[in-house]
Amino acid sequence: MKKHLLFLLLSACAATPELSAQSKGHLSGSLESNSIYYVKDNKLGSENSVYPEDHFGSNNYLKLDYTQGKFSAGVQLEGYLPALQGYDIGVYGDKKAILGIKYVNWQDDNFSFRAGDIFEQFGSGMVFRSFEDRTLGINNSIEGVYGSYNYKNYITVKGLYGRPRLYTDYADSWVRGGDLSLSIDNLAGWTETFFSIEGSLVNRNEEVPDEMAGVARPNVNMYSARANFDWKGLNARVEYVGKSNDISPALIGTTDQGHGLLAELGYSHKGFSVLATYRELKYMSTKLSYTGNGTGNILNYLPALTRQYTYMLANLNPYQSNGEGERGGQVDIYYSLRNKKNRSQYWNFHANASIFYSDKAVTKKSRLLWRDINGDVERQWNKQFKTTLLVSVQEWSPTHGMDDVTYASNIVVLDGLYKFDRKKSLRAEVQYLYSQDYEKDWVAGLVEFSLAPRWSFSVSDMYNLGTTKVHYYSGSVSYTQKNTRLQLSYGRNRAGYVCSGGVCRYTPAYTGANLTLTTSF
Repeated sequence: MKKHLLFLLLSACAATPELSAQSKGHLSGSLESNSIYYVKDNKLGSENSVYPEDHFGSNNYLKLDYTQGKFSAGVQLEGYLPALQGYDIGVYGDKKAILGIKYVNWQDDNFSFRAGDIFEQFGSGMVFRSFEDRTLGINNSIEGVYGSYNYKNYITVKGLYGRPRLYTDYADSWVRGGDLSLSIDNLAGWTETFFSIEGSLVNRNEEVPDEMAGVARPNVNMYSARANFDWKGLNARVEYVGKSNDISPALIGTTDQGHGLLAELGYSHKGFSVLATYRELKYMSTKLSYTGNGTGNILNYLPALTRQYTYMLANLNPYQSNGEGERGGQVDIYYSLRNKKNRSQYWNFHANASIFYSDKAVTKKSRLLWRDINGDVERQWNKQFKTTLLVSVQEWSPTHGMDDVTYASNIVVLDGLYKFDRKKSLRAEVQYLYSQDYEKDWVAGLVEFSLAPRWSFSVSDMYNLGTTKVHYYSGSVSYTQKNTRLQLSYGRNRAGYVCSGGVCRYTPAYTGANLTLTTSF
């Protein structure tokens, strides 16, 4: 496979001068560098904190893309010098510099063909998703070939084959899959209604390690059946997935079949919208490889279907989905009240509730994993001043449902933004968390001053009033010039989970200076 891909890439490069004779094409790129200098901090202790001997970590990504008409090609160089603490790529990867992404692509109105590293998703991702998330340190792209065909927007067919990336190398497994989408509304000539039916098949093949012989199987198969409907503000989605026998962390020494169900129902009209989601999972955590470890060893996408917060205390203990066995969902309700005479004045109301329980086949009995009932009110008073009030009541299981113990947190956040003029603005947050469990009460605050479009300054602190009595302070300054942004920050960071798109990774506590550079051209 590797020789075939190299041949395709070289052939594409050889063809580039001929293409350039017709048109110069376009070269674009981006650079992202995230570096931390760690310092020793006795306040953090040693149990959950990091302090590497060389004090330093740096994750770097340089991406180059060339486009000429229907043809495109690109590469991404990655450097971990070494990897930042808390990233699995530094634990399970053994290379400091790699060619992380390379591809050639051809696409017209109907056909698409790609050779190299492939990013794709079938349905909601419950059976397959290959993606990159630098915040999480995940890149499970498929090195292989991909093709798709669309016939008059009636039918779309996709197929791929290759081996998945696992940190700085590739897994000893092979993935093949196909996806079919049939547009019933286009076939029937409907103009106000959207209705489609879809399906996917995915296979992972891997030689079974000796220590798993007689239990694991070389082939794991998954399938997905889906339907999508939209009509005059009403929308509905349903997806059912199945999985053949596979090893599961919840099945010690045995295998079993898995399944999943996802259903969504929503409605929107003028300033009102509501969306209800239900999901059920059982033995659906699918690895890239039997021998792989960590957050990046995942073939499918099972994000937490809960509200994703940006406020410090509301996101102190985020929910992590349990692919081995969970059932539950969430409801989102939005309403916007606008002043017709003065558009600079409005109210935005938002209510959200999510609740998930474990599967009794995994935890002996069905137990509460997560509950969050929250609401916020945003008020734009005039062109200069806006406030937001958030209240969240959370309850979560520290053992992922293995016992009956749960912790409760009650969080209140007040957020205010004042614009002095078109360039200068000041934003402040005050947060309080009340709890009789775990680390008990917390208080937090943030002040941010912006001088658009160049400068931004912020200071924040998060203090535990309960058991640890530790301040988690931070200060930062950022400068932006056209497509380049440079940010320098220093602070103490609490051990916990960093989440992106509903997927989380654990990061140890640390104190240090962080320099981040992003630019594009």
